[in-house]
Amino acid sequence: MDIDATMLARIQFAFTVTFHIIFPAFTIGLSAFITTLLGRWLYTGDEHYRTLARFWTKIFAVSFAMGVVSGIVLSYQFGTNWSRFSSVVGNTIGPLIGYEVLTAFFLEATFLGIMLFGWNRVPPALHFFAALMVAVGTCMSAFWILSANSWMQFPTGHEVRDGIAYPVDWLAIVFSPTFPLRLAHMVAAAYLTTAIVVLAVGARYLLAGVHERHGRTMIGMGLGMTLILAPLQAVIGDAHGLKTAEYQPVKLAAIEGHWPEREVAPLVLFGWPNERTETNDFQIAIPHLGSLIITHDWNGVYPGLKAFPPEDRPPVAPVFFSFRVMVGLGFFMIGLAFWGGYLWLRGQLFTSRPFLRIASWSWPTGFVAIIAGWFVAEIGRQPWVATGILRTVDASSPVAPATVAVTLALFVVVYGIVFTMGIRYINRLIVKGPAPEVAVEPKGLPNRPLSAAEEAARAAMQPGP
Repeated sequence: MDIDATMLARIQFAFTVTFHIIFPAFTIGLSAFITTLLGRWLYTGDEHYRTLARFWTKIFAVSFAMGVVSGIVLSYQFGTNWSRFSSVVGNTIGPLIGYEVLTAFFLEATFLGIMLFGWNRVPPALHFFAALMVAVGTCMSAFWILSANSWMQFPTGHEVRDGIAYPVDWLAIVFSPTFPLRLAHMVAAAYLTTAIVVLAVGARYLLAGVHERHGRTMIGMGLGMTLILAPLQAVIGDAHGLKTAEYQPVKLAAIEGHWPEREVAPLVLFGWPNERTETNDFQIAIPHLGSLIITHDWNGVYPGLKAFPPEDRPPVAPVFFSFRVMVGLGFFMIGLAFWGGYLWLRGQLFTSRPFLRIASWSWPTGFVAIIAGWFVAEIGRQPWVATGILRTVDASSPVAPATVAVTLALFVVVYGIVFTMGIRYINRLIVKGPAPEVAVEPKGLPNRPLSAAEEAARAAMQPGP
């Protein structure tokens, strides 16, 4: 493989987007979790939920900040490394990214201050509403980003004049055929990732014998969401696979490691795609099952990689292996959810140390699955940056390879320092845990008797004799 400026620019973008996607995905789910906690506090008046919400809001703030910083870098790369991309498809992609800023980011920025600093300063109902608007804003951000990316995967609603794509039908552009299921798949992944993290933190507390009530609440809420979302994600993924077969058949062929032009396909469990011989080395497969999954017909056929010219195929191995990492982790999360649900029914959820131990180690699984899924999506559409309109090799800027190599090295160093510090700080917040607070009646909270914990906290703050 020749390492030219285009390849270096691709590596640089892949490196930065891999770091970036972790944090928006986490904040999408975490904002919804915080909103739920504030809603339960507003409904019950139990300070336990308020303390948990404040604890997770600190983690949200760090994650949101790192997501914003890494996202700004991506936008600059369009101009520095991918100027031809901006010229050819900027008429459609530019407005979609602009809508994300005008709607989602402005909505988040408007209410984020209240969510972060409104404790004891605004009525609980307003605080809850601010958190809800931030949660809505994060989902709207996902809406526009996935819309832009889905249009690049399968462009619609445009016309090409003199090599430039011009918008013709904005509804067709925004709602391209692969977009609805891709959006559902991504948002469900974000919520599922957060649920697993919450479950892992709760398990960590119970294993250490600290913050027991908080840990039980985290485990209950995290496991409850995982029980719903993990199986649902498998259903959404299957439907998304059918859309991929319809609109991006070459990507699907790479995902499945399916080479013959038109043959009944086995389900390839393992193999090593060999692009030189156009076969899979060391293949382990189940006959007919690939056709059944993709076509829902035991003897169904779909085009393999040989049905497409070699220059129109994506790199097969990265797509093939990334997909199996994503699916494997998905099945792990389903198994963890069912195991936890079984223990819950037996009244052993909070005492089973094997489950708690594995749950406490499971926090990275959602993040790795999301990254693997994005590798499938982005590498799978190669060699196109906008399918049928602009090839990746033709989209890059005329810059020297050394320039891109230097900036890539700087990104690796800076990201390594900044994000290591950020993740270490998040871990410190988790180790510290939800801090007990002095009971303060915020504005608008209905009068109610103080709990025993609140009475003790208030008494501890009184001056001594």
